[in-house]
Amino acid sequence: MRLIMCLIAVFLTFALPARADSLSPQDEADFRAIISDQIAAFQADDGPRAYSHAAPTIRQLFPDPDRFMGMVRQGYPPVYRPKSYNFGKAGFSASGRPIQRVTIVGPDGMTYEAIYTMERQPDGTWQINGCALVRSPDTSA
Repeated sequence: MRLIMCLIAVFLTFALPARADSLSPQDEADFRAIISDQIAAFQADDGPRAYSHAAPTIRQLFPDPDRFMGMVRQGYPPVYRPKSYNFGKAGFSASGRPIQRVTIVGPDGMTYEAIYTMERQPDGTWQINGCALVRSPDTSA
């Protein structure tokens, strides 16, 4: 199941067409606000609020808040119950999709990098179109 979630995240992060030439400071602030609100919704077990930040492609894969929350609980425990998180750089993936990097300390105490793919909607707002989660290498000696 975890492999399937990773494959979906990679597909959504890199395979779909996109592109804006640059991100404005407002875009970056929007990314941080949206991701923070979704994480707060996960922590409060507020499925409808967390689901409201999912882009249409995610909603097609998980057609209701309960299925979406189940997927996040199962495949993304660090995002679902982070001990802490900090925003890194926003930018673009190799395929040109807008991304936001987030360093997360998961419930297991391990550090992860979450790479959120963002998608501008027809009304100009942003939604989350995927999240690739990678465990950061252990740097202790």
